[in-house]
Amino acid sequence: MARILITSALPYINGIKHLGNLVGSMLPSDVYARFQRQRGHDVLFLCATDEHGTPAELAARSAGQTVRDYCAEQHDIQAKAGKAFGLSFDHFGRSSNAPNHQLTQHFAKVLEDNGLIEERVEKQVYSVDDQRFLPDRYVEGECPNCGYEKARGDQCDNCGRLLDPTDLKNPYSAISGSKNVELRETRHLYLLQAQLQDEIAEWVEAHPGWPQLTKSIAKKWLKEGLRDRSITRDLQWGIPVAYEGEKRAGFENKVFYVWFDAPIEYIGVTQEWALANDDVSDTEWKRWWRTDKGAEDIRYVQVMGKDNVAFHTVSFPATILGSREPWKTVDTLKSLNWLTWYGGKFSTSENRGIFMDQALELLPPDNWRWHLMANAPESDDASFTLEHFALVVNKDLADVLGNFVNRITRFCKARFGEEVPAAGEYGEDERGLIATLQKSVSAYTEYMEQMEFRKAFAELRGIWVAGNEYLQVAAPWTTIKTDEAKAAASVRCALNLIVLFAVLSRPVIPFTAEKMFAIFGLNDAEAGWPDDIAAALNRFKGGEAFIPPDVLFAKIEDEQIEEWRQKFGAED
Repeated sequence: MARILITSALPYINGIKHLGNLVGSMLPSDVYARFQRQRGHDVLFLCATDEHGTPAELAARSAGQTVRDYCAEQHDIQAKAGKAFGLSFDHFGRSSNAPNHQLTQHFAKVLEDNGLIEERVEKQVYSVDDQRFLPDRYVEGECPNCGYEKARGDQCDNCGRLLDPTDLKNPYSAISGSKNVELRETRHLYLLQAQLQDEIAEWVEAHPGWPQLTKSIAKKWLKEGLRDRSITRDLQWGIPVAYEGEKRAGFENKVFYVWFDAPIEYIGVTQEWALANDDVSDTEWKRWWRTDKGAEDIRYVQVMGKDNVAFHTVSFPATILGSREPWKTVDTLKSLNWLTWYGGKFSTSENRGIFMDQALELLPPDNWRWHLMANAPESDDASFTLEHFALVVNKDLADVLGNFVNRITRFCKARFGEEVPAAGEYGEDERGLIATLQKSVSAYTEYMEQMEFRKAFAELRGIWVAGNEYLQVAAPWTTIKTDEAKAAASVRCALNLIVLFAVLSRPVIPFTAEKMFAIFGLNDAEAGWPDDIAAALNRFKGGEAFIPPDVLFAKIEDEQIEEWRQKFGAED
């Protein structure tokens, strides 16, 4: 039994997440965590809301709330949405909680003790009318790269270029809109990443199994040369710049930059999880993170969208490696491209796209989970369209899986009653099916181990199809007219297939799997991984009671698609 630590990139606190956010990190990490639990491994799956930085302050200001109250409210909203979508976090924490404060301040201190942090005086945009410095998104203006007039001080949403506030042309305050701004000197702490260039490059090279997307982004940053990075900001909301409880002189009104503290929350949320389970000894969480406390045998897996990769292959490793302490580093970093809405961006303000809460008002979570994972943006960006979504749900879930389950349970009830028929022996058709499925399940398992989700779920769909093809060949509705025992055996095989399908499908469509187990009164928590297909298809010997289910998946109609197109701003 392996010990596997899985962390999803932290969803930012400002608002409910859209489908692109979901498939970019939280959903694939959940699918993988569920799979590894079924394989019998000791899995710890963690996530948290990322609550610091200028967007949180601006969103709270817009909502007329204190930042603390705003973040608390949004955390609850996101936690409920995640649970409704079946995200099986062992703990869903908050980066504003005490463990992350303590850990962030600890890392800053040891990095400085190791000569990897220094104070620098720099010029920063200052709003005379607002009487404050304008870090990151507090300042907007024209992008120097593409000319976009509403670029933010940290990034241009139009061309994607990372920026500093001082890069912007014609800057203005995002708080008041005032253009009465000027450059003033301020003091900040810098993490000397350039000194760690060779060490981080060697660390990256030690992970040849990373996905190509992950490797290419990491090597691009390394090729350009690592730059020293400011890790403090002139903000009120955040982790105070303090060491061991004492604020650093000259930094009393500053906080640590969100991109310094957010990755540290992976460790912080592990401590939150331990505390939530009444472990106050500091022993349990360290078993997952400190190689001197037992974490040397942990396999650590991170999942994130491509925009977060650089921070996790360069900046966070700089923090961990630079501490010179025995912390666990990531083994597998699964990165995904972006999911777009009809080729464009999801946008709350422009009413473009479907967000997690809205999705669940339309259809059950498994419809979304299946489509998103079967079409995960792994090799390239992927465009979500309602038309394709409906096609996939109708064909894969309704016509293939749902039809198989409803077809065989209803036939059995009509001809053999509501119990698994015992008569007959498996013959050539069943042996051929077992051989086919043994290969397919092996391939599916390997794709899941490698986190190649599109390939995995294409294989799973093929497994469902094989069940339907078997029914067509066995044709118990015809065979029963001349050989009732043979028909009974094929029905028994098909009913066993329902449980096999439920086990294999559980990582991606857990709510449906639960319904499939319930047909036979089984507890899905008992489902292990089916390495032996012959044994799996002989689970029921005959006489076991079952209850035919309601239709598992209703088809999506053209009228629904058109209604949703209008409601969510779909554009061809």
